[in-house]
Amino acid sequence: MKVLVMNCGSSSLKYQLLDMTTENLLAKGLVERIGIAGSFLTHEPTGKDKVRIETEMPTHTVAIKLVLDALINAEHGVIGDMKEIDAVGHRVVHGGETFTDSAIVTEEIMKAIVDCKELAPLHNPANIMGIEACQELMPDTPQVAVFDTAFHQTMPEASYIYGIPYEYYEKYKIRRYGFHGTSHKYVAQRAAVMLGKDPSEVKVITCHLGNGASIAAVKNGKVVDTSMGFTPLEGLVMGTRCGSIDSAILPFLMEKEGLSGKEIDNILNKKSGMLGISGISSDMRDIGQAMSDGNHKAQIALEVYAHYVRKYIGSYAAVMNGVDAIVFTAGIGENAIDLRAMICEGLQFLGTELDPVKNDVRGKEVNMAKDGSKVAILLIPTNEELVIARDTKVLCG
Repeated sequence: MKVLVMNCGSSSLKYQLLDMTTENLLAKGLVERIGIAGSFLTHEPTGKDKVRIETEMPTHTVAIKLVLDALINAEHGVIGDMKEIDAVGHRVVHGGETFTDSAIVTEEIMKAIVDCKELAPLHNPANIMGIEACQELMPDTPQVAVFDTAFHQTMPEASYIYGIPYEYYEKYKIRRYGFHGTSHKYVAQRAAVMLGKDPSEVKVITCHLGNGASIAAVKNGKVVDTSMGFTPLEGLVMGTRCGSIDSAILPFLMEKEGLSGKEIDNILNKKSGMLGISGISSDMRDIGQAMSDGNHKAQIALEVYAHYVRKYIGSYAAVMNGVDAIVFTAGIGENAIDLRAMICEGLQFLGTELDPVKNDVRGKEVNMAKDGSKVAILLIPTNEELVIARDTKVLCG
């Protein structure tokens, strides 16, 4: 069974084609600048040379048609015909409370996804465009929606209800939803495998640390708490996002600086976080270099980042009454050796002991804890596309 995985943004799309009989990757690629001048496709077929195709792509339908043409191309394609694609799995950012699992797209399911647009106005519309484009181009191929929020829907009410009037939850569904669900799901399941146990037997804290970052407490295979909330702004300090702050700061700044709601939202989402503290960059590599050069604000930014991650790990160990493994994943989690060491420093009370030699690695699946450590410290490269493909296979296979 061959599954095409689509991850559509407002002006871009990432894709992978996988043979789910073996879970082998056949091809992957990225389309950039959809609807913008200078659009192009970077197509990477397994075992063949990478190809860059430059052509105008005014819509997602045109972009996806180009992707399909690349997949069946005589020179750089990997299949002979579009009919070899048995199903398409789509990343959908927000499923609200409606979806606790992935779903085959029907007219009713599509309406429910559209109803969630208000909860993710920057993401769901693009995800919807991707589904509609595939339906137009591949009308007989099943489409599956896989939701970032679904894995977190096992949280108890005590974890997702905010301390505001309950009527706002009832009227507007304001609650904690959590994001990066496919990543947390994948690495939590892999962690259980690495520990030689069933997911229902372990307590895992998964740290998805990228430009956007979140942490989840996964107890016996189910999420009991997560750091992102109603939106992906809450929780950790991130690349350009502030994370959790005193909410009274918002009206204070709006009054002092004469800012509108849209302007303060832009500051919190795009000008804060590591960029805002360091004044240099949102990129950890740039900040790390600046710290090495003696930049105080860069040092503070890294210390703040490590402090927040450490604080969530400690609190989630309390929420679960213990922890068997701490997992680092995503761009920063998989590659920032020194930052992982900073985060683990001070967690020894949990029974964690990081081995500096084992920690000297990037992008490899490994237990970085010292021999005899009570808690495993795992580096697990994430694979969200594989989760989407697996869910699609289960529903359509």
